[in-house]
Amino acid sequence: MYVADSRASTSAASAEGAVRPRAGRRRAAVAPTVLALGTVSLITDVSSEMVTAVLPLYLVTGLGLSPLGFGLLDGIYNGFSALVRLIGGHLADRGGGRHKWVAGFGYALSAACKPLLLLAHTLTPIGLILAADRTGKGLRTAPRDALISLSSTPETRGRAFGVHRAMDTAGALFGPLVAFLILRATVDGYDAVFTVSFCVAVVGVLVLVLFVPNGARTKAETTGTPPEAASGDTAPRPTLRAALALLTRPDLRRVTLCALLLGLATVSDSFVYLLLQRRLGVPDRWFALLPLGTAAAFLLLAVPLGRLADRIGRWRVFLAGHGALLLAYALLLTSWHGTALPYAVLLLHGCFYAATDGVLMAVASESVPEELRSSGLALVQTGQALARFVCSLGFGAAWTAWGDRTALTASTVALALCALFALTLRRPTPSAPSEGLA
Repeated sequence: MYVADSRASTSAASAEGAVRPRAGRRRAAVAPTVLALGTVSLITDVSSEMVTAVLPLYLVTGLGLSPLGFGLLDGIYNGFSALVRLIGGHLADRGGGRHKWVAGFGYALSAACKPLLLLAHTLTPIGLILAADRTGKGLRTAPRDALISLSSTPETRGRAFGVHRAMDTAGALFGPLVAFLILRATVDGYDAVFTVSFCVAVVGVLVLVLFVPNGARTKAETTGTPPEAASGDTAPRPTLRAALALLTRPDLRRVTLCALLLGLATVSDSFVYLLLQRRLGVPDRWFALLPLGTAAAFLLLAVPLGRLADRIGRWRVFLAGHGALLLAYALLLTSWHGTALPYAVLLLHGCFYAATDGVLMAVASESVPEELRSSGLALVQTGQALARFVCSLGFGAAWTAWGDRTALTASTVALALCALFALTLRRPTPSAPSEGLA
């Protein structure tokens, strides 16, 4: 009876996504590869968020772009990367060790786009530059996350992604502040921002080239096998058909479906900040500081929630993060106008990202073989990104037709229903406990 109960407990824990280290085993430290990638992401995010913080004002006020034109560019900026993530994931998997170089090309492409903004003054060239920048982001995201996954043990994967996302968010926190200081200190502020952003991005690429190992060495560091044995030479050559066939795996298919459904009900960050501004009457000059509240909460909570996900179950933490987002929506729908409202909403918003962004990649990593790790993560990322893009379009249309309160109410109800469905869909069954989250 005791043995049976122990096995049942172990299966339940595994199915809920908790990976428990063996008794007496020391908790492994975060791999140097994760720290190096976190440094690259921190530097790159300082560069990219400098541009993101001033781009709306530069395009609309500086170049006189119409709101419709800016809406089109914003759609390109946020939706284009989703279309090339599968390509980046597939290219990284082919050859078994190209993760670093595909990611490096993506970082370099984005860096090269920064000074080109100085030369573009009309909609078409700006749109092409932003599309190229997002292509770079799309190419690098899946290979980077695959390197994090391959360099981490199953017991510490949630913490590894948490550390990386915390460092990444630190860059998102500093970028707007650097842009703000440059605009205050210079005459031709926009040109200075784009120039400094390019220089910072080049530093990020150099750190990647010098300090991040390739995929084969990363796997060797984790497993203890020689690089030539870990390079994947004896493994089947990854193909695009094999990558798409990953969706035939029940565990990865359910993870992807859940991420897609929840993404369809996740309102864009920009809309959240606009709703908060309308509720509180935040002056325009302070609007750019609202994202810093989300970034600060994300930065503080990413590592603790990643470690918690490793201990109690990653899917539980992932769904709890969407519960925090539901609470943020509910606060925006109430009649409360207290001074604590923006702090509560931004804290919950940051908690949502800390509990879902890296945790989802840790979840998906357990359902994908190593030789197709980058492609598998790209499938999940692409589904989620496209779903959120569709949600943004739908929310904007609903806001225009029926008002912001009605649009947010519909999104809140949809998110609650999708979360309940995800909870049911991912519930392990006695006949197939291994299909639960790891």
